[in-house]
Amino acid sequence: MKFIRKITYTVTETWLGLGLLLGFFLVVALYLTGFPQFASTETYESSSDMERFAPKEEVAQTPTSQGGETIIPQEEPSKTEEPEKLEEPKETEEIVPMNPICDFSDWRYDGCEMHGDARAVGHENNSIVYFIPPTSLIQTAEAQEWMVRSQSRKIVGIREVIVKSLNLSSPPAPECTIRKNVPALVFATNGLTFNIWHAFSDILLPLFTTSRAFDGEVQFLITDYQDWFVRKYNKVFKALTNYEIIDFDNDREVRCYEHIVVGLRGHRELSIDPARAPRNYDTFQFRMFVRDAYSLPLWLDIPYKANESLDKKPRLLIILRGGSRKFENADEIIAAAEQVGFEVVKSEPGFMEDMNEFAKKVDSCDVLLGAHGAGLTNMVFLRTNAILFQVVPWGNMNWACNLFYNDPAREMRLRVLEYNITAEESTLYDKYGKDSVVINDPEQLEKWGNASVAYWQEQNLRLDISRFTPVLEQALQLVKE
Repeated sequence: MKFIRKITYTVTETWLGLGLLLGFFLVVALYLTGFPQFASTETYESSSDMERFAPKEEVAQTPTSQGGETIIPQEEPSKTEEPEKLEEPKETEEIVPMNPICDFSDWRYDGCEMHGDARAVGHENNSIVYFIPPTSLIQTAEAQEWMVRSQSRKIVGIREVIVKSLNLSSPPAPECTIRKNVPALVFATNGLTFNIWHAFSDILLPLFTTSRAFDGEVQFLITDYQDWFVRKYNKVFKALTNYEIIDFDNDREVRCYEHIVVGLRGHRELSIDPARAPRNYDTFQFRMFVRDAYSLPLWLDIPYKANESLDKKPRLLIILRGGSRKFENADEIIAAAEQVGFEVVKSEPGFMEDMNEFAKKVDSCDVLLGAHGAGLTNMVFLRTNAILFQVVPWGNMNWACNLFYNDPAREMRLRVLEYNITAEESTLYDKYGKDSVVINDPEQLEKWGNASVAYWQEQNLRLDISRFTPVLEQALQLVKE
């Protein structure tokens, strides 16, 4: 009996094991073949499935590209289509306050800067820049509007640019007609730019400060566009942008950018504050940039030392003003300069002077001589260690001579020499008399508010040659050092 039970137990255990084994294989087969969601990952979807689950794309005309611009064809909107609305953020999203895009706190200039969806729309009265904040900020954004004087100083009379920052309740911004993948800089070229000092101090130097770091990859949108100005200083413009310059007010495109700057950043009079400038640009670098733009040699010594001719003479360029503060005895001054050993080059800069030729003329000289005035701005074309020789008119004008010319010249690594005239060397002495407040008390005249008319507009200079000659000799000695 024990033997029979043992055989029965063994047979039963064997059949049970076979049953379990067969059951295991049956389950695996059903698992792999009966449920498609568990099929092998190497089984590819059919093309119809891929099309069914692929994200739908709107069929549109292919935008064309011209000169780096994407030109977007305009289509008639469907009657059943609703205007595109700004997407509201979900309630669960963190609300982040939006930083201001415009800053009017600087005493000298106004400025705005936008990153994201920015659209520039020209208009004959006031051109407009729209800014649509990103989705993460649109809920907290406040609809705002600014009138921006887009030059580097807050001059009254400059055509203002309107900057509009939109929010959820704002009317939609115009649709883009052109997209640009580089930043845009909006600024004005009107104002006092007929004067070369203002041209450089108010526009060209701040334009360098604001745009040079883009390395040419920036487009200029100019409001209050002055064609003569762009043509006169085209070398500077071409050195700062690789793209077409847009007459913003007369442009009828909706130009869209991911980065727009409105306004030029000007720090000081004809000067750059490196601590506030991109890449720590300074006034010396600006002068070298200008020389490079006009194809002038960058690292040559002053002409007198670079010229190896045995009969060479230092060259002195004298600026002969045509209005106020002109030299009434210019011929005597020229003769005295030649007597001490200079070769004198005369210059009477005109309004539409050929800047290319004039830059070469200045570059060829060791000394730039002139009475306080705009013509001295041409020192930007001098070589390093050349001399700015400024004649200071009567009337407590040293502060202006230093602020507008001497200090910037030193920053440009030029040497500075001054000649301060006496009251007798001013035509005001004959006009008002030696006992007048104009001659005896310039500070009092300033307090009365009449100084600018007398000293800046009515005064001409008649230098005392015997007194002036020793300073000419000092200039000659500086050149030869």
